Amino acid sequence: MSEEKKVLIRAVNLKQYFPVGKGRYCKANDGISIDIMEGETFGLVGESGCGKSTFGRTLLQLNRQTAGKTLYYGQTLEEVAPQYVGKTLDSLDKQIADYRQFEEKIAQIQKSCDAMSDDHKDKISTLNELNMMRAELEGKYYDIVSVLGGFYTFEDRTAAVKLLKEEYQLCHRIRGMLEQIQLADAKVRDASFDLEAAEGIRKKRIQAKLQANQAKLDALNAKRNALYAELEKKRAEIEAVKAPYADDQRFQEAEAYRDGGIDLARLTYNEMRLLRSDVQMIFQDPYSSLNPRMTVGNIIGTGMKTHHMFVKETDRMQAEVLKIMDQCGLQPYFLHRFPHQFSGGQRQRIGIARSLAVRPRFVVCDEAVSALDVSIQSQIINLLQDLKEQSNLTYLFITHDLSVVKYISDRIGVMYLGNMVELAPSQDIFDHPMHPYTQALIAAIPTVESRDAELHILEGDIPSPVNPPKGCKFHTRCDYCTELCRQMVPAWKEVSPNHFAACHHMYEIQKKK
Repeated sequence: MSEEKKVLIRAVNLKQYFPVGKGRYCKANDGISIDIMEGETFGLVGESGCGKSTFGRTLLQLNRQTAGKTLYYGQTLEEVAPQYVGKTLDSLDKQIADYRQFEEKIAQIQKSCDAMSDDHKDKISTLNELNMMRAELEGKYYDIVSVLGGFYTFEDRTAAVKLLKEEYQLCHRIRGMLEQIQLADAKVRDASFDLEAAEGIRKKRIQAKLQANQAKLDALNAKRNALYAELEKKRAEIEAVKAPYADDQRFQEAEAYRDGGIDLARLTYNEMRLLRSDVQMIFQDPYSSLNPRMTVGNIIGTGMKTHHMFVKETDRMQAEVLKIMDQCGLQPYFLHRFPHQFSGGQRQRIGIARSLAVRPRFVVCDEAVSALDVSIQSQIINLLQDLKEQSNLTYLFITHDLSVVKYISDRIGVMYLGNMVELAPSQDIFDHPMHPYTQALIAAIPTVESRDAELHILEGDIPSPVNPPKGCKFHTRCDYCTELCRQMVPAWKEVSPNHFAACHHMYEIQKKK
């Protein structure tokens, strides 16, 4: 994978717990940290019930995550101007005090842990607790420093916070202006499209409407440009305050956290709706995911209207819907048909067209081919590949079929019981699997190379996410399990360039192979 690619989606210690009773939770995702690069297909595999679909839905905030960060780099903080930035600045002193207190608590626990002997029965559980608390501390630090930047290191932050608040208020005004411009631009485009086919009195009426809409659009653009100029002046003031501290190491380290990532988990409902056109999903079931009372044209076009790409259903909108349908292999005469009139493969194409109609940058394909015949699966996979190249899309491709994910993915992540256990480039996963679970999944793939080849079925059932095993969650089914595995959570390590795994004995296992 090219090193020039930039991160589009970043999950940091993402947790998704669902309440199942008093004080009990189903830990569907339990501390997942990955980067998904712009333009890649990231494959996610694992047995049913391991949390793959929940992870995809949580990244899109269809399920609000319990803890952790989901950072999106497809737009800037300036364009979105989320409310959490203003709230963080308003309660900054309290948040910093809470962070310091939590930091001191961890230091005390670490001190008592260091005093324990290696064979002390509580030492391993204390170490596990410390690792979880450090991840939480990193999240608290990010919440503060992503907004405050290097100003976090200042003893007196009052003047800096005042400047940052003024910057945020300008960004918020620009955000509102951009929404108005989008709507006005859609009206201009509609009128321009209608003008080409109009004649006589109707043409004059449309021309007058076009001129009025264009004048409004020009006025809005002028106001936006004035706000941008004001914003640049404010940022110049901020940079002038920073300049004397540019060589300070603490300042540089804190400033590095202010990377412009938008924390989707902290957005309000309406703010997330504004970003919904950027992040879309193709659902697993092509039957239940389509509204049976809507025609194909309405199914594909609804998102376009919702996101102000079009003001209303016009000939221009219908032309755009037909264009998307053609890209997805759907015939124009399907436009006014209902979902029950189509096969499973055609329905999935409709679902794909619906997702791509709003021009997303990131698409979660949630087992998008698992409900289809094998011959149709290959058609849909080839379609997804073509659409990715045409529109520079980024996919999270969720599946339990390793042969499918090998074909389509640039990198593959292997998930087990809510945790990522291995992540590597696609070919590397198959050539050099490091984790015993990955090895077991690959060994279970049916092959036609030999009739006498025996399938190596992974024994046992996946444990309950409500009451997961202590230590390594895979130890109940692992042939290499030791007492260390039963007690200590394995660390996530880079075992070779771009190849990560979490296993206590992966190097020993590799030597035995």
